[in-house]
Amino acid sequence: MSDPYINAALRSSREYEVYFFAKNKYVRLKYTPGGYDEILTNLTLISSGFPSLAGTPFAEPGIDASFDTEASEAYVFSGNICAYIDYAPGTHNDKILAGPTTIAQMFPVLRNTVFADGIDSALRSTIGKEVYLFKGTKYVRIDYDSKQLVGSIRNIADGFPVLNGTIFESGIDACFASHKESEAYLFKGDKYVRFKFSPGTYDDTLIGDIKLILDGWSVLNGILPVN
Repeated sequence: MSDPYINAALRSSREYEVYFFAKNKYVRLKYTPGGYDEILTNLTLISSGFPSLAGTPFAEPGIDASFDTEASEAYVFSGNICAYIDYAPGTHNDKILAGPTTIAQMFPVLRNTVFADGIDSALRSTIGKEVYLFKGTKYVRIDYDSKQLVGSIRNIADGFPVLNGTIFESGIDACFASHKESEAYLFKGDKYVRFKFSPGTYDDTLIGDIKLILDGWSVLNGILPVN
């Protein structure tokens, strides 16, 4: 399996915009599910695009996972460190709202779990303030407001049978919930897939085949992978 092309993805509060983080850099895109994509911000150092993160692990070595919450606010993760930020899309007015601190301090319910040491990727659910956190072959669903578990830690292949037998059952490098409700994108190595998910059920379905990122997101040719 190749190294991650995308380390983290963050759905923007601006419709059909997404941030892709790769090592210590990022790009901001306008995307159309199943259609054309457009670069809005060229490949930029995280420390330059998000001044509040300069000098933190989120700038160097970079962001491992992230998920959006309300308005233009999000959680970001690097190793076992996390912070709650206002990423202020399209500006340099971002600010850290809480942290940086350890994942175990920010989310005590994750203490003594595999997720306390780091999170590979995160996906906002369509239910309330719930989010899926992925680490290796495992995932868990939490309520980020009450900071409580929703159910138990499970294998990706068990909770998402549609991913059984695919590259994603052994881990997900990055993912984000599309602005198109109940759809999401999963990334691993140089590949990705779009899928429709249904929290609390086993009715998830793949939308098309697993593809090369540079085939499905052609505007990233010449940008990814980041050296």
